[in-house]
Amino acid sequence: MNLIKKSSHRGVIGIETAIIMIATVIVAAALLFVVFNSGFSTVQKTKSFITAGVIESRSSLAVSGAIIGVSSVSENKLNVTAIPLKLGMAGGEPINLDTNNAAVKYFDQNIEYEDIYTHYITQGTFSNLEDALQQAVADGILSSNPINQTAAAEDTQSFLFFTINRNNNFLIDSGEHAFMVIVFKDSERPSSSDSINTEIILSSGTPLTVERTVPNLTSKIVDFS
Repeated sequence: MNLIKKSSHRGVIGIETAIIMIATVIVAAALLFVVFNSGFSTVQKTKSFITAGVIESRSSLAVSGAIIGVSSVSENKLNVTAIPLKLGMAGGEPINLDTNNAAVKYFDQNIEYEDIYTHYITQGTFSNLEDALQQAVADGILSSNPINQTAAAEDTQSFLFFTINRNNNFLIDSGEHAFMVIVFKDSERPSSSDSINTEIILSSGTPLTVERTVPNLTSKIVDFS
């Protein structure tokens, strides 16, 4: 009888031990699942972040050369600036520079505008700034050519023209080049040593920020490089 009782007691202990081991395995498996799930989530977020970064870098603008301007030397005032543009990455995604999809923010020590981008010239190309400004006059964008007169615009404004244009639209494609022109209102023209700041804001992609200090205005054509 004693032997039977002892055998039964040991069996109960064995069952309890097995239950504890099974519970431990279940808890460990649950913890392992949480760890793996957290790891997969982190990897997915990292992948999404990298993908977004690549897309953004492929949808960006870059300054493609020397920023130029036109001044009135006798008044020591800057009439116009022109920023040369291209895609930020060779073979990148086309950039939509329609006035509904892009904005040009401008500010200096005296004024600040959230968006002065009003027009674009998408038909044809121009080999120099003067011809583009004359076309802007013909299209009614400007009242006069600021190379010859200072009061070319009632308000400080900007417009786009192309130097290399393959399809006559407002998209900058790979291999195309354009200029973003800023024409200053007479009373808002910068002078020598003034800091001027331009930000071209896109509907998607990285904004392009351009900061320059107006040099000594000793000639009509100004080179900001």
